[in-house]
Amino acid sequence: TREFLHAVFTRRGGVSSGPFSSLNLGGSVGDDPEAVSENHHRIYTALGLRASQVVSPYQVHGARVGIVGRHDGGHIIPDTDALITAEVGVALLLRFADCVPILMVDPRHHVVALAHAGWRGLVAGGIPATVAALTKHFGSWPPDLWAGIGPAIGRDHYIVGPDVAAAVQRTLPPSVKVATQQKGQWHLDLAAAAREQLRMSGVTDISESNMCTACHTEEWYSHRAEHGRTGRFGVLAMVT
Repeated sequence: TREFLHAVFTRRGGVSSGPFSSLNLGGSVGDDPEAVSENHHRIYTALGLRASQVVSPYQVHGARVGIVGRHDGGHIIPDTDALITAEVGVALLLRFADCVPILMVDPRHHVVALAHAGWRGLVAGGIPATVAALTKHFGSWPPDLWAGIGPAIGRDHYIVGPDVAAAVQRTLPPSVKVATQQKGQWHLDLAAAAREQLRMSGVTDISESNMCTACHTEEWYSHRAEHGRTGRFGVLAMVT
């Protein structure tokens, strides 16, 4: 039977300096391109991969899902926030710094998906769109899927406006409260919203890292905690 490889990289072990220290995988954050290239080389080497096997999206906080294969290896898929592949040896790589990484695996159909969801992606419907694409294109049955929620900014550190809180809350049943008021400010629990959207899509086997990027900036990049000037850590998934 086929197996799956997945990896969540911390910000440690790279060559980037300053606010990007050190394993920054984001190419559009203002870091030295040579350092970013070396960081990519290091993670691929650690996993025994070639750059030509790796597919990444240019993430835009939307709901577009890309289905990729070997012919996409080494390329950037434009304006996309989730990737799916069933092809052995095609590695999906997304980048994060507070938004929620969502990994989905279908062990029956040997398919893997990786999605990126901040508040805009949650409102846009990126998670249900990814589950729907797995169902439509690969015959996945949502209760067969395993989903993992990676490190993301926690509720205590994520203050939003009332409009953002309401927009995300509207995607969920009234009984599920992911936006709460503390001392007159709205706090949003992105990971809880992602979990609930997975459940609403029929996915029941869900694991969560429960790691807050903003609490632990020595381990993770956090756009909010580091005031917008920081790198991006990587999450990778592949059918092996």
